[in-house]
Amino acid sequence: MAERPSQYWRSEMAKEARAVAEGTLSPDCASFLGVYSERFLETVDAALATFEVEARQLGAASDTQILAVVEQAVLALNRVNQEATGGSIDTDEREQICLFIDEVLTESGVDVGELAARHGVSRYAITDRWRQW
Repeated sequence: MAERPSQYWRSEMAKEARAVAEGTLSPDCASFLGVYSERFLETVDAALATFEVEARQLGAASDTQILAVVEQAVLALNRVNQEATGGSIDTDEREQICLFIDEVLTESGVDVGELAARHGVSRYAITDRWRQW
């Protein structure tokens, strides 16, 4: 089962916080601490959780239905990123989110490569037409 990037970021923040508290990691070397606010993580997580539920209900959906679910998720993440306080969706986050979308669709029975090919894009570019992050 695909791990939501927001869960991964939260987990890495907790690991670094423990390492800093234990003295095994200098705060200057921590790459996750202070990067994401709890509000940012919560809103990203909510958008991705909604996407997961909707994707898992697709069944034998048409391309239009599948892409509508992807579009809704991307638009929700656009709003999160625009309103972001204490985090933003940059290159690393974008790649993790696109991979997550691909994994969830694949787990839901969608052949993402074929879907993307039918629409003239690569499998990791199915979010591009709506994505602002």
